[in-house]
Amino acid sequence: MPYKRGKVWWISYTASDGTYVRRSAGTEDFAAAKALEQKERSQAWKEKEMGFDRQRTFEEVMIEYLNHAAQTQRSFDTTQHRVKALREFFAGRVMNDLAGKDIREYSAGRTAAGKSPATINRELAALSAAINWCSVELEWKLPNPVKGRTLREAESRVRWITRGEVDSLCRAARSQRNGDMLDDFIRLAVNTGCRKEEMIGLEWRRVDLVNRLVYLEGDHTKAGKRRSIPLNEGALAALKGRMAFRADHCPSSPWVFSRRNGDKVIDLSEGFEAACEKAAITDFRIHDLRHTCAAWLVSAGVPLIEVRDLLGHSTVQMTEKYAHLAPARVRDAVSVLDQTMSQSRYTENPAGRADKALKLVTA
Repeated sequence: MPYKRGKVWWISYTASDGTYVRRSAGTEDFAAAKALEQKERSQAWKEKEMGFDRQRTFEEVMIEYLNHAAQTQRSFDTTQHRVKALREFFAGRVMNDLAGKDIREYSAGRTAAGKSPATINRELAALSAAINWCSVELEWKLPNPVKGRTLREAESRVRWITRGEVDSLCRAARSQRNGDMLDDFIRLAVNTGCRKEEMIGLEWRRVDLVNRLVYLEGDHTKAGKRRSIPLNEGALAALKGRMAFRADHCPSSPWVFSRRNGDKVIDLSEGFEAACEKAAITDFRIHDLRHTCAAWLVSAGVPLIEVRDLLGHSTVQMTEKYAHLAPARVRDAVSVLDQTMSQSRYTENPAGRADKALKLVTA
């Protein structure tokens, strides 16, 4: 029978594995608590005696998955945001009964709300990851209807600017409060291809000015793999600017991008957006500085594999979105046809050409 703790009723029952369970019924209504207790006991008996699978709700699956993700994911905040969107649709759903129509209804609803296919697919990926984790690690027998039901995405956005526009952006940045830091940030980004988080979290101990390298450990990169980034003159100039700032204001700060009190900079988005507006550069985000670095390299003829290694992409397929910026590769390929045609013209048997001509005349 349910029993009371404070104002809330609690229930107790023996689970199918023999574990004695005591938990809150989450209600002050005795009848509702009793009904819940009977339901749990009935389900436990079915699992034990008849081999039925326990019914798992969306909340149960997500709680287990998020507890795991909080310990292992660097992008846990993003995962939480996606789960929040999922909860609005799947709250209270029994995951054992999840079917393809539920996934299609979710996608249709999010599309009607104005969300892009890429956003919807990332949310569904979080749902799929949660189901898979519970199925493998907890051995819950759950279907995963997300597989094969993602939406077709448009080609990923690639926005980059010219060197002249970078100079204009840096001039606009320097005209603002703390503009020297934003200027150095922009120049370091376009000369190394580092992500925003990689630069904001950069420590001086990982900067080697003698060998002109920046070292990133797996904890600092999105792919979880360490990599070394060579420094050209533009990147060195930006780091020397930060070094002079540190010497004047916070000599003991471990951070490359720090405030005057030595604390790490949290975000530069507001100043960056203001600088873009002053420089009349539209539809340009901080992450596009990374695209700009890649675009410059590919346009200069640097092989995609080398660009991949610099940017830290997991596969060269991720780097191929910049391939259209290297028309010289295609031009060289087509020029091979000219050479082939030219060679065949001069190596063809003269007698053979005469025979062809004769046939045309007599036809």
